[in-house]
Amino acid sequence: MTGSINGTTTLLQVYRSSPYGYVPSRAVAIIFIALFAISTVAHTVQAIYFRMWWLFPTICICGIVEVTGWSGRLWSSFSATNSDAFMLQICATILAPTPLLAANFVILGRVIRRLGTYYSRLPPRWYIVIFCTCDVISLIIQGTGGGLAASADIDPTPGGNVMLGGIVFQLVTIIVYSTFAIEFFVRYACDRPVVSNRDGSSEAMKSSKPPMTPKLKTMSLALAFSTICLFIRAIYRTVELSDGWTGRIITTEVYFNVLDGTMIVLAIYVMNFVHPGVFLCREDARAGNEKQSVA
Repeated sequence: MTGSINGTTTLLQVYRSSPYGYVPSRAVAIIFIALFAISTVAHTVQAIYFRMWWLFPTICICGIVEVTGWSGRLWSSFSATNSDAFMLQICATILAPTPLLAANFVILGRVIRRLGTYYSRLPPRWYIVIFCTCDVISLIIQGTGGGLAASADIDPTPGGNVMLGGIVFQLVTIIVYSTFAIEFFVRYACDRPVVSNRDGSSEAMKSSKPPMTPKLKTMSLALAFSTICLFIRAIYRTVELSDGWTGRIITTEVYFNVLDGTMIVLAIYVMNFVHPGVFLCREDARAGNEKQSVA
């Protein structure tokens, strides 16, 4: 703590004047930039190869915004007291996971179509309509809060409170979405449809229960893993912003690196390795071939 920066400013003074309460690790920032960049490039190639264009406004955008946010932290590692770098990273890293969550909603809807819509409380398309709409609302609230915080010359607290509201709304959305998803998988496992078929009996649907293929099972587990990571991250962000801009949570770097950065890395990479283009599209082709053979 007795060293100096530029020969005049001590490290202790930098720590005290930094909006972080610490100087972000340059090495950690570079590692996360590289991880998110690699995943984003891979997702872009995969989206083009499998012609899954909806991945661009969801997972790919998440990766790009994460790279932007961690670039802000890298900038801060050179200039810890720079408020522009601080606001860039906090706004970007708060907003980035929102489109990734939207991808989970889309994937769940497609899994439901393959395993049986009659086990679901909602039609598959409504998972996209309802939860993606909530996701957009959350994004707007968080973005508005970020804009207010960034434009506040003196006190960013009001903007931070708005951002907190957006995070809480997103957390509630994840909980509701997860509840519907869990109910669907439980009903599928127990073979208990939500409603009967048109003739008033559920026996026909039970006898034609679609199989849980290894690929669908792997995709479902990957979806659950990604959702858990996003849920942990949302809880962390809620506690962080509730604690205030100078609270212990936001001023402890390791919490951010593990509970935000690492959670999003895990959530985005699991979709690289368990890609819906491999684990869902080929299931469609298989189902189509089976129908043709029956015909």
